[in-house]
Amino acid sequence: MDEIRAEILLPTQELREDIPFFTKVLGMRMEMIYPADDPTVAVFAGHGVRVRVQKGADVSPAVLRILADDPESFAEGRTNLAAPNGTRIEIRPLKEPLVMPDTVHSFVVRRLADQAPWVIGRAGMHYRDLIPDRLGGSIIASHIRIPDGGPVPDMVHYHTVGFQLIFCYRGWVDLVYEDQGAPFRLHAGNCVIQPPEIRHRVLFASDNIEVIEIGVPAEHVTTIDHEMELPNGPANPDRVFQGQRFVHHKAEEARWRPFRVPGFRSRDTTIAAHTANVAGVHVVRKESGESVWTQHDSDILFTFVMDGRMVLEGEDRAPHALEAGDAFVIPPGMKTRYADPSDDIELLEVSLPGVFRTTQG
Repeated sequence: MDEIRAEILLPTQELREDIPFFTKVLGMRMEMIYPADDPTVAVFAGHGVRVRVQKGADVSPAVLRILADDPESFAEGRTNLAAPNGTRIEIRPLKEPLVMPDTVHSFVVRRLADQAPWVIGRAGMHYRDLIPDRLGGSIIASHIRIPDGGPVPDMVHYHTVGFQLIFCYRGWVDLVYEDQGAPFRLHAGNCVIQPPEIRHRVLFASDNIEVIEIGVPAEHVTTIDHEMELPNGPANPDRVFQGQRFVHHKAEEARWRPFRVPGFRSRDTTIAAHTANVAGVHVVRKESGESVWTQHDSDILFTFVMDGRMVLEGEDRAPHALEAGDAFVIPPGMKTRYADPSDDIELLEVSLPGVFRTTQG
């Protein structure tokens, strides 16, 4: 195949003034210059970009953004510069910083029956937003379904996140993760956490698969990795990704224990232990005993009703009759009660942090 290159065309009035700026200040290499007796064109390359500076070019000045691991070490710490030819230079971090907004606490109830139709998103997937106000941008919770299964047109990618959960609600999906060995099937009732920047890829989905996806913060960057092939090896399942370990929780291996709210029991997915208490995830079912009024001090407490029915009572609030597909968020300090749960009630509870205090009364 013939070689193909791309370059950015920039105008100038006097090329001689631009040469020392692009070579010495920006550290780029001059690759071409002509004509020799009175140069009007120079081509510079560096930092993954190639620019052609041409005297009298009928184009507008541009913005050239240079990304560096340490922006303060580049161009003597200047982060906004102007070239003699009018090009603006911005020096920015190589990686988009992870911004964790403060939580704007609110009481949220999202009922499937009351909601507008599903929104068709990327790759034909259907989305429901389970927390419309996203608590000030601190979290996004999505109910996602794919009606028609088969190969998923995904690429190896990673997310710059503080926490991310994929819980398989219905059906199954085949996944592969960096350093976690061969691809595996995530079955209904099981979940994974995707530690910050772990490379992964979705391979194949069953018909009518449904997942609950939690991301913190709500807005985060997804980066495609064109170099890595998955699976990679050798496997290193104990690897720590920015303080978190990969977790593939399997329902059949879990132990059920009394839940923090009397009248219920839960299986702990061990996610709190593997994220240094960043987040916790529990699957909750009815146990013997009466449900009582409680309040908590967790920053974020999100719950999705997977099966069954219950009535969510909140102080100074009208009761909400909930069923499968509904979701709610309880702010810290608010008294609530999980009343009249059906025998088949099953809840997915996600909290940040993972361990917090619940009090009765």
